[in-house]
Amino acid sequence: QVQLVESGGGLVQAGGSLRLSCAASTRTFSSYVMGWFRQAPGKEREFVAAISWSGATTSHADSVKGRFTIARDNAENTVFLQMNSLKPEDTAVYYCAAGPTISSSVASYQYWGQGTQVTVSS
Repeated sequence: QVQLVESGGGLVQAGGSLRLSCAASTRTFSSYVMGWFRQAPGKEREFVAAISWSGATTSHADSVKGRFTIARDNAENTVFLQMNSLKPEDTAVYYCAAGPTISSSVASYQYWGQGTQVTVSS
């Protein structure tokens, strides 16, 4: 079982930055692909970014490319999402997830955190 705890969300003005963290409670963290997803009110959960177990391969949704960056620290069992140039449409609950392969599909991830709220004001 893998427990994931997100932190770092909050309220920020448009154009600002936030850094989300996700701490994993597992000795096998480095064997998992890690992903970030988000869900806005009334919308389906959508893919944001994913990173391979080694960190060598990343994938970002088109809507966040050039603004968001996913990274991981296997020594600290933590995955990060650096979010720059935030827009009001980035407002959502952000979730981290762990799974076996890089994928943009919610169904591909086995473990999920409880989420952290990000609100971007205009």
